[in-house]
Amino acid sequence: MMPQQAGPELLLSRRTILAGFGASLAAMPFFPAWGQTQARAAPWQGVGRMVSDYVTSGRLAGAVAAMGFAQDEAEILARGARTLGKPGAVGADSLFRIYSMTKPITGMAAMILIDEGKLGLDQPVAEILPKFARMKVQRLPDGPIDDLVPAARPITIRHLLTHTAGLGYSIIQKGPLKAAYVKAGLVPGEISRLPIAQVFGAGPTAPSLTAFADRLAEMPLVYQPGTKWSYSTSLDLMGRVIEVVSGKSFDRFLRERLFDPLGMTSTFFRVPASEAGRLTTNYGIMQGLLIPLDPATASVFLDEPPFPFGGSGLISSPRDYDRFLRMLLGFGKLDGKRVMSEAAVRLGTSNLLPPGVGTAGTLANGGGFGAGGRSGLGEEEGTFGWGGAAGTIAFADLKRGWRGGLYTQYMPVEAYPLQRDFPKVAMNDAILMIGVERP
Repeated sequence: MMPQQAGPELLLSRRTILAGFGASLAAMPFFPAWGQTQARAAPWQGVGRMVSDYVTSGRLAGAVAAMGFAQDEAEILARGARTLGKPGAVGADSLFRIYSMTKPITGMAAMILIDEGKLGLDQPVAEILPKFARMKVQRLPDGPIDDLVPAARPITIRHLLTHTAGLGYSIIQKGPLKAAYVKAGLVPGEISRLPIAQVFGAGPTAPSLTAFADRLAEMPLVYQPGTKWSYSTSLDLMGRVIEVVSGKSFDRFLRERLFDPLGMTSTFFRVPASEAGRLTTNYGIMQGLLIPLDPATASVFLDEPPFPFGGSGLISSPRDYDRFLRMLLGFGKLDGKRVMSEAAVRLGTSNLLPPGVGTAGTLANGGGFGAGGRSGLGEEEGTFGWGGAAGTIAFADLKRGWRGGLYTQYMPVEAYPLQRDFPKVAMNDAILMIGVERP
């Protein structure tokens, strides 16, 4: 049955355009561990049903799940089309807007530099970007932007990685600070060439990553650094930190240190013309109908972006992103090749939140937070991942040795419970596969 929505308005929340998957991983209960000598009793049947049900019911144009154990190649479960009414089925190499799933990649890039001693986890950002030396903080969050107090402590690399720097986000903030962000071009991401993008506060974006960082330094913080988890532009700012420290442009650093070594040949900030035929269409949900929001043939991601958005800018394929997850499960190695150190992966996927900071009631929903992604605590220990505003979600369970990703394109995320339900269904499948010897 098609979902019915009250009213004719397009259900595209400003808060969720780039927001990630919130509580999805928080709903994952504990399940027993298995060894690498064990294998699947059946191929991800629940995930397959979920993918099929959402597409055949007309709720999605297409969806792809990429599921795997340890370093095995992913099993691909795909259904539907890249664009409704046009030829071309979705598959492992289709291209999806992964939005905030960019953040864990940026986080792991930072961990490479930390591991090499070029960055310190608790190093003040102002040592790299001096304009962040004397930050001011709103006395009342989202209140007047001229009623400020000095920052009690410097913003650190840890704060950027874990959304505890106190920075704002144009998709989260309200009132005068949101308006100031939009006016300054601090809109960290692109949605569409269509006029509807203006509904979500989209406007002229800072012309470069340098300009983005400089303008961000002029904005007041929403919270004192190190005191509160608040979703923010911090991973976009981390992109600027990475290029200053590495001496390379941010996108070049990602290409040379992660994408090329991992064989991620389908991950881009701009989709090359030669690959445009693989791009999916992103849809908005209106009265239960799928309305093209960013058509594949006229996508804003076919244009050169103003700069590489470290928080939301990447296009990727299920096969490519799965290679990133496989590397995490290999603690830095993929197909026998070391890309990151084991120590860097273990640290980056652990809980890096400052002492006393929790995530209850936030998008991270009571979990920990690592280098750009949610880090499981307690019974969820070992899980690491995040999601994107257009329905994608991916995670790796480093403790129990499995991984999963779901790729589709719709906004807003909360229109369907897909991101919340996918980890549960995937984990139930994994439980059923325990105990069968691998051939």
